[in-house]
This record gives sequence, structure tokens and C-alpha cells, in this order.
Amino acid sequence: MAQRLATEYVNATMQMPDVQMDQFLKCTSAFRVSCRVKVLDAGEQEIVLEDESGEEVHLPFERRNGLYICELSCRLAAPRLTNAVRKLFAAYKGSGTVNRVYHGFVMSYEYLNGIVQRITQVAGNDSIVIYEYKNTAGELQRLFNSTEAEKEIERIHRHINELLDARIIAGSDRSRVMQIDEQLRSYNQRLFVLEA
Repeated sequence: MAQRLATEYVNATMQMPDVQMDQFLKCTSAFRVSCRVKVLDAGEQEIVLEDESGEEVHLPFERRNGLYICELSCRLAAPRLTNAVRKLFAAYKGSGTVNRVYHGFVMSYEYLNGIVQRITQVAGNDSIVIYEYKNTAGELQRLFNSTEAEKEIERIHRHINELLDARIIAGSDRSRVMQIDEQLRSYNQRLFVLEA
């Protein structure tokens, strides 16, 4: 199994209201990393997480529209610190790119609101998509709520009624009746598909 050399956060962001900021600070103690809070101008804060090895990461939180927003770009190597930032990033709905660097290749994770959207393996100039998020439940709900099939069924019913009226008017004109019957067969097949 490949050993991770480092983890990079590239243009990553986390955002949280005041209440969650307090929870965020309490969470850091559970990861066995030390935490210091620096209070800056205009209510901004910088949280410094430090591993026992001395490696540290600075998380600058800026206050905007009632939220604390952290924009993060860094490279981490210490496993405990890396694990702490990963768990905080997922728990507080981080968005951005997280690269896990291994010898010879990089696994690139794209997050949106704490959920992995895509995992790509990059080796040199080659990249392979390993995973891509599909909102299956949302897509099924959208299809369920869609009324396109019902609208098409109504249109077909109107056309069938018009064709039946035209068939009555055609009377003994065999070629016209055959043409109408062919159109009716076509609409009948389409109705069968739509109603299934």
C-alpha cells in the first residue's frame, strides 16, 4: 500500500456561523493537536493547529455577512495534523481541492460543501477519474416531479381524436384511411411506451 507523503489544500474554503465556530474550537482538542487562537482586527481570527512534531497549520477566519470564512492553501505532512484538518474540513462542509501526494502519483479530491464530488488520480501528464458524485436521489426526484410524459400523452390523445374525426370524414377513400390508420398505429405505440 502506498504511503502518503503529504496532503495539499488548494483554494479550499470552510464557512460557519458563530455557534459552529465555538464547536470547531472544541473539536480540535479531540484530535490531540494543540490549538491557539489569535484574535485579529475586525473580529477576524487565526486558529493555529500544531502537531507534537512541531508542524503547524494556520487557519485564517475572516468575518463576512455573519459567517466565519476560512480560505486555506497549505501542505501538511504530519499524520495527526493531516487527519485533524481532514476531519474538520469534512465536518464543516469545506469546498475546494485536496491533493493527497504519494510517491509517483497524486490523488486529487474535489469537495463541495463537505462532500467529495470527484476523485482523480494524476500521474505525470495522465489523469484518471476514479469516482464522480452523482445525485441519484435528486435526479430520481426531478424525474418523478416531471410532467413531460403526461403533457405528451395529452397531445397524443388530441392528435388521435383529430385523426379519428379525419377518418370518419375520409369515408370510402382507402388511401386516406390507410394513411390515417398508419398514423394511429404510430401514436398507439408511443402511448404504450409513455404509459409503461
